[in-house]
Amino acid sequence: MRILLILLLLAGSFFSYAQKVRIAAAADLRYAMDEVVAAYKTGNPQAILEVIYGSSGNAFTQISNGAPYDLFFSADVIYPQKLHEAGFTIHEPVLYAIGRIVLWSASVDVSKGISVLSEYPKARIAIANPSHAPYGLRAEETLRHYGVFDGVKPRLIYGENISQAAQFCLTGNAQFGIIALSLALSPNMQSKGSYFLIDDVTHKPLQQSFVILNRAKDNSLALTFAEFVSSPQAIKIFKKYGFVCN
Repeated sequence: MRILLILLLLAGSFFSYAQKVRIAAAADLRYAMDEVVAAYKTGNPQAILEVIYGSSGNAFTQISNGAPYDLFFSADVIYPQKLHEAGFTIHEPVLYAIGRIVLWSASVDVSKGISVLSEYPKARIAIANPSHAPYGLRAEETLRHYGVFDGVKPRLIYGENISQAAQFCLTGNAQFGIIALSLALSPNMQSKGSYFLIDDVTHKPLQQSFVILNRAKDNSLALTFAEFVSSPQAIKIFKKYGFVCN
């Protein structure tokens, strides 16, 4: 976070609560980020922070094509790193959390883990689209790790992002889902099903990282919010939703 401290010192004299910040955030952050924003606004009631949730890959494409975002909170480090290398950011990606994935079901005991999928050969399984959603890619990696991907592939249904994949589970369109732990712990899902925490050795780590985009180089509100994300108050919220933080 050293780079952020330097930026804050440079921008401190220009801080204005009238500034607005537009944040592109990965869909797994929907509940955690809402709480982080609310906590920040407790001390900065006039701050205007607009958060748009979706898949990290789609956000990357939008930003690359000029979408007016100030901050990008990705579900992995790859997309922020690509933006940095392409000259879209004012600093290198900053790790803010490690994400985890779970097997979730509203109707089936999933305590056996991935092996339970073989007991329900007709059941559909929701994951995020691995072509642009890091959580979907990690789900696919896990299924391949256990040697079941080819067998379950015809039963997979893909959400545009991890939030939509979770919604498929809630509505009954899928009997199982490999989703973000942060969503399984959300008020919307916590009492409506059960989950099994997937061993993180079965997939590449979800190194969730953020960047401040060039558009926000003179936006001190964006800089102070970025700094707040590493505060004990924000870290406590991330941990509440199952994220691993330093």
